[in-house]
Amino acid sequence: MDAMDPTRAFVKDVKRLVIKFGTAVVTRSDGRLALGRLGALCEQIKELNSQGYQVIVVTSGAVGLGRQRLRYRSLLNSSFADLQKPQAELDGKACAAVGQNNLMALYDTLFSQLDVTSAQLLVTDNDFRDEAFRNQLTQTVDSLLALRVIPIFNENDAVSTRKAPYEDSSGIFWDNDSLAGLLALQLKADLLVLLSDVDGLYSGPPSDPRSKLIHTYLEKGHQGQITFGDKSRVGRGGMTAKVKSAVYSSQAGIPVVITSGYATGSILKVLNGERIGTLFHRDAYKWVQVKEVGAREMAVAARESSRRLQAMSSQDRKKILLDIANALETNEELIKIENDADVEAAQLAGYEKSLVSRLVLKPGKISSLANSIRVLANMEEPIGHVLKRTEVADGLILEKMSCPLGVLLIVFESRPDALVQIASLAIRSGNGLLLKGGKEAKRSNAILHKVITEAIPDSVGKKLIGLVTSREEIPNLLKLDDVIDLVIPRGSNKLVSQIKDSTKIPVLGHADGICHVYVDKSANMDTAKHIVLDAKVDYPAACNAMETLLVHKDLVQTGGLNQLIVELRNEGVTLYGGPRASALLNLPEAHSFHHEYNSMACTVEIVDDVHSAIDHIHRHGSAHTDCIIAEDLEVAEVFLRQVDSAAVFHNASTRFCDGARFGLGAEVGISTSRIHARGPVGVEGLLTTRWILRGNGQVVNGDKGVTYTHKELTLQP
Repeated sequence: MDAMDPTRAFVKDVKRLVIKFGTAVVTRSDGRLALGRLGALCEQIKELNSQGYQVIVVTSGAVGLGRQRLRYRSLLNSSFADLQKPQAELDGKACAAVGQNNLMALYDTLFSQLDVTSAQLLVTDNDFRDEAFRNQLTQTVDSLLALRVIPIFNENDAVSTRKAPYEDSSGIFWDNDSLAGLLALQLKADLLVLLSDVDGLYSGPPSDPRSKLIHTYLEKGHQGQITFGDKSRVGRGGMTAKVKSAVYSSQAGIPVVITSGYATGSILKVLNGERIGTLFHRDAYKWVQVKEVGAREMAVAARESSRRLQAMSSQDRKKILLDIANALETNEELIKIENDADVEAAQLAGYEKSLVSRLVLKPGKISSLANSIRVLANMEEPIGHVLKRTEVADGLILEKMSCPLGVLLIVFESRPDALVQIASLAIRSGNGLLLKGGKEAKRSNAILHKVITEAIPDSVGKKLIGLVTSREEIPNLLKLDDVIDLVIPRGSNKLVSQIKDSTKIPVLGHADGICHVYVDKSANMDTAKHIVLDAKVDYPAACNAMETLLVHKDLVQTGGLNQLIVELRNEGVTLYGGPRASALLNLPEAHSFHHEYNSMACTVEIVDDVHSAIDHIHRHGSAHTDCIIAEDLEVAEVFLRQVDSAAVFHNASTRFCDGARFGLGAEVGISTSRIHARGPVGVEGLLTTRWILRGNGQVVNGDKGVTYTHKELTLQP
């Protein structure tokens, strides 16, 4: 979690809460009790009880449980002839009486196993008309809570005089959702949690992929715009009843969260301030931000702004970039203050040194970023570039032309300089952009985003580049395959894998940067030492840093391997060995060859020849950047032709695999994909093509009278 969501800040003051278990939470689809789920919920309540919270439970499930049990008994006592007759519907009040007994016996057993005492309180609608009853109820509950006992409420359906339809103008409550709301008010609870079989309130039926989870309910914004799905499969309520109870309670001053009773630890997460489920609060209108009204709106705004950007002249787009470069240098001191605060917070939080290293904007970095933006600005115009011209038929000219992809979503960790590079590339390529940086760079990203967007003219709109500040918004963004055209994750293997598994939007990037340097027996050892040290030591946290050093077996005898080991150790590099190297050099064995250290450490292994090195790279590498150091040009060519990586080098450090060093101006990331862009991705990787056909009245008409010439033309007409 990035931080406690401001809309959940009230939880720090919660002492007494009411939790309602819906029928669909308490029972399975066949009517039997969901023992595992119920046990897990009881464990959460035990944890809250031990932390000093006063917990009141309202439970459903008695009627469904009783019906299932009575049907089973009826089946056992029925003859074959009885079973052929139409089965009479079981009396609901009898079901309630039988089910209530079983339900409370289970709660008593579960809580007893957790060394917690529970108590049963059955109430009816008419009870609450009596002020003396309400006062006595409050006293009883206060006494139970003082003794750390868990009061468990249920409507006493067995003796209730109300008939369906349950909701009418004379009713005090109509179901256990409204009972929970009524009890929260009567008992002065600080929070009401309504547990459901879905994650919260959605804009439509949860089964509809177009539906979006509503994190904070706004009566003016959401009332009348929500399409409810089916009612509860077993209870009387469902989501409609929960929302009514939640709106009523929140307007009376009690915050309400509707969340899943199926999800692990959901109650504890609510009280930790995590942004799960749907919050109802009478002050919710004060917290509304762009992200709250929807990820879609942010993405649509970026697309609209990008179209205005594309309509500008090349010179005007160039001026925007130059203005951004100047603004960064003008605000360098302010950016440094915010970045220093992020670095200090990361160090105090105990983050790994490699992450802190990526977080720092070192002296001269802002000037370097500004200069790279100026390089981009002065590049040849990438938009509308004619790549191919063909005469399809007489007077019918077809052009293949470069154009922006549309809207990009970039999710990146640690490096705030990535925000600047990505934003400048998006502007140069005419794309809209949504950015989500890591929480560790929150202040740096915010100030950089502010400086950049303030340099964008109103004729384009500052919404061209949106900054997503909540991690919980990412799942919603990843659903927008009709608005967002490309996702580029820049971060850990876990981040990239999670995004690839969570979206239908094309994903460009790399999960790992396991880069190899192979030192052949023909290598010049002075050259080898310079390259190996640079590849590992220049910036060990980079994805293009060497992680595995492969050495030809002959260098063991000539002393070349020992020279490399000494040089690395002198620089403070921790060495791990593969099976051959660890046995020969007494190195601790690496737990895996497929490992990215991102620090002053690397793996060393001995191989028989260039073919063994290539095989090792293909089995254990990540197809990022791999290098051979060799004076034998035939061996080098074998390596360059056969290693199937995005970048393959001969006698050059892997650290050269970089957009700026390649002359791309900047890079949005490095891709190991084999579709679309590969290697460092600059402006060209953020473009696609479209076809422009110019004619003078031609029609197909079954291809009658059309003579196709398909003649290649010069690019300039």
